Amino acid sequence: MTQTLFTPATLGKLQLKNRVVMAPLTRCRADGNVPNELMEKYYAERASAGLIISEGIAPSANGMGYARQPGLFTDAQVQGWKRVNDGVHAAGGKIFAQLMHDGRVSHPANMLPGAKVIAPSAIAAPGEMWTDSGGMQAHPMPAVMTEEDIKQAIAEFVTASKNAIAAGFDGVELHGANGYLIDQFLNTATNQRTDKWGGSVENRIRFAVEVAKATVAAIGAERIGMRISPYGAFNGTASDAEMDTLYERLIAELNSLGLVYIHIVDHSSMGAPEVSPALKAKIRANFKGRYILSGGYDAARANADLDANRGDLVAFGRPFISNPDLVKKLQSGTALTAPDFNTFYTPGEKGYTDY
Repeated sequence: MTQTLFTPATLGKLQLKNRVVMAPLTRCRADGNVPNELMEKYYAERASAGLIISEGIAPSANGMGYARQPGLFTDAQVQGWKRVNDGVHAAGGKIFAQLMHDGRVSHPANMLPGAKVIAPSAIAAPGEMWTDSGGMQAHPMPAVMTEEDIKQAIAEFVTASKNAIAAGFDGVELHGANGYLIDQFLNTATNQRTDKWGGSVENRIRFAVEVAKATVAAIGAERIGMRISPYGAFNGTASDAEMDTLYERLIAELNSLGLVYIHIVDHSSMGAPEVSPALKAKIRANFKGRYILSGGYDAARANADLDANRGDLVAFGRPFISNPDLVKKLQSGTALTAPDFNTFYTPGEKGYTDY
């Protein structure tokens, strides 16, 4: 069997030691929303990956959604991430910050005073959200974003991108997937606007494109990737007849900006709807940057897909939670340690740095 997964690759100006990507994983360990020593240890232990993509980081107070979610909008947060990134770099790794504005997937109890839950349209997210103060709570009705709110949110992504570079990240992944704010603009189940930010495909991709454009202008296209989830059903998103057209248009726009990678979420291995193979093939053929595959991979399938040129890098998520030395285990064929689902989002080191 070939071992392409373990061969070096370039990503913009970066040299990656292998093609294994640690996928962004929500872990909720940032007490007070500031990265800490525990998080430094967690990320440094996984620096054998060619590239680490951080957990979703809130670009602003309004972008905060989950309990103990880290941010990148205060000096303390920048310093906290600097410590994490120094640890990763000292261990020989590379790391991108995933900027995730949660939009309607939030709760005031998890936010700072004065922050507000906002979204493209006044449609509450289904289900409930954990809050440390009151347990599980229903998602609230979000405030509809005004033109001013939209302008401000784009500016917050820019500031957070600059903060990411100041904190020592090697680049930024814009989270345009899984029903968070950028995806809320893309998806007809969450965007029912009738102005220039909603309705047609052209209008629904506008927010994603404007965020990409503004962050590229701020820190350079070779430092920006985007994660997308066509056909996703997470956080109340839904597919529609224009889905392929929308993503083809979005990819064309991101191409013209020169984004360094596109990261496709495919959770069909976990029971989510399958991403159209025709769309994936089209994105692969047309996107000029690197293509990151994801979705229930093992080493054999990763090598097969890399050899078939279906992608350039392969993201692994849950296996990294319980196997800090995942790269070594994949390479040697050693059995993987199973993760403890009960400690995915709980505070402290149990199920985090004790594997």
